[in-house]
Amino acid sequence: MDLQTFLAATLTAHIGFAIFVTAHARMTDRELGKWPLITLVFGLAGVAGYFFYDESAKSGRI
Repeated sequence: MDLQTFLAATLTAHIGFAIFVTAHARMTDRELGKWPLITLVFGLAGVAGYFFYDESAKSGRI
């Protein structure tokens, strides 16, 4: 796979992940916050953060 194809596939996946996070948040009435932007930039790491980060935790850690 050449670099251009890889970058196009990565960009497409990150956009898809961000759309998924946004749609899930709207369907479940969950606060969107910064997660769509983080997902757009970091991909699966943003999706994991969206699902596993708990703002109510005292330490603020994931």
